[in-house]
Amino acid sequence: MKKGSVLTLDIEKFADRGKSLTRMDGYVVFVAGAVPGDKVTARVFRKRKKFAEAALLEVLEPSPLRTDHKCLYFGTCGGCKWQHVRYDAQLEAKTQSVKEAFEHHGGFESVLVKPTLAADDIYYYRNKMEFSFSANRWLTPEEIASKKEFDTSFALGLHVPGNFAKVVDLTECHLQSELSSRLVNAVREFVLEREWTPWNTRRHTGYLRHLVIRQAALTDEFMVNLVTSHFDPEKMTLFEAFLKADFPEVSTLVNTINSTVAQTAFGEESHVIYGSGVVHDRIGDNTFEIASNAFFQTNTKQAETLYRVAAEFAELQPDDLLYDLYSGAGTISLYMAPKVKHVVGVELIEEAVQNARQNAKANGIDNVTFVTGDMMRLFNESFIAQYGRPDVLLVDPPRAGLHPKVVKQIELLAPDRFVYVSCNPMTQAHDLAMLADIYEVEYIQPVDLFPHTHHIESVAKLRKK
Repeated sequence: MKKGSVLTLDIEKFADRGKSLTRMDGYVVFVAGAVPGDKVTARVFRKRKKFAEAALLEVLEPSPLRTDHKCLYFGTCGGCKWQHVRYDAQLEAKTQSVKEAFEHHGGFESVLVKPTLAADDIYYYRNKMEFSFSANRWLTPEEIASKKEFDTSFALGLHVPGNFAKVVDLTECHLQSELSSRLVNAVREFVLEREWTPWNTRRHTGYLRHLVIRQAALTDEFMVNLVTSHFDPEKMTLFEAFLKADFPEVSTLVNTINSTVAQTAFGEESHVIYGSGVVHDRIGDNTFEIASNAFFQTNTKQAETLYRVAAEFAELQPDDLLYDLYSGAGTISLYMAPKVKHVVGVELIEEAVQNARQNAKANGIDNVTFVTGDMMRLFNESFIAQYGRPDVLLVDPPRAGLHPKVVKQIELLAPDRFVYVSCNPMTQAHDLAMLADIYEVEYIQPVDLFPHTHHIESVAKLRKK
């Protein structure tokens, strides 16, 4: 096998990051876009000692796990990778990925992983989308094959996977809402008519950078956040008039300024052009204020499912002191608070802590304490002496997992009940392997917050041995 070789392959199983794989005499070949049960031809574009990667050329015999994809841009855009896979098969693949993470990255020989909890809505489920403006438009294979001429100096859409300089110019997207798609198309037409320039990642020039849409799932509030390289009051006046006339559903408009070279929708300042500058959404009985730059679970309805599972696993009692580490804007803490005596939430980012305190006050919840600090330095014996020894511990760390110093402190603290919520089962398994002498993994519940992607939330229930 050489780079450039065309292979005929029978695809065996799903693999990491939404790819699939097969083996040739024990040698692993990954093929993105293939589905277990497919017979395909694929061209090798990367060859390593233990594996190769091949690009799908043709599906010779389709798998029964395949289905028709909904989106015009599927296969080119990076927003979805599994629209061509039946949803029940997606769920089975995610369950299997959690099992394999615990076996291969944690060394757990047998751990009970429950079937993944499905989302009720597998399209139009996101409450937030970040669309990018670009001076470098990526053409889809269909656009190239059409032989038409396209203006490649402007695009508004989503990035091509692995290429942050190129953007697919999207006229439809099924991740947020039909209103969101209509808005994107209207904004494109509006800015092109006025010749507002998109950001050029190579030259670091241009005005338009991102169009961020926040659409609350359980209220009727709708935010447009236009991210630009500088503040232009005249342009904002025109943009405000356009939205008010054509999209009365928009309750607030924010203009975030990012003058740096970083390709991010965050900036050094924000201007509220009209409305309150925030939207409100609900999880459980609580209403949360969400600013333009605030983190909030992007699938509101499934976030409540995730929190309900975490609460069940914690077996909360009215006299419990609960520690919520990596508490963010306090959504989990506030969800748990009515079920316990007190919650202590710890979070590194001061803005998130302030947001959590405001949310607690707005919802009339007074049995929570939010603390700002770096977990690896803050979470120690003096902290426990100040806030009390917890009856139950809940952690929801970033993708990188727990810092070893935090793991060490959990070993010393060792509350009877421990719940680990993770968006990365591999780091979750690695962390829990370090605690295997202290805790037994009773079972794990995957929850699907992101249909048509390989991403999965995993909730582990642990009990002290």
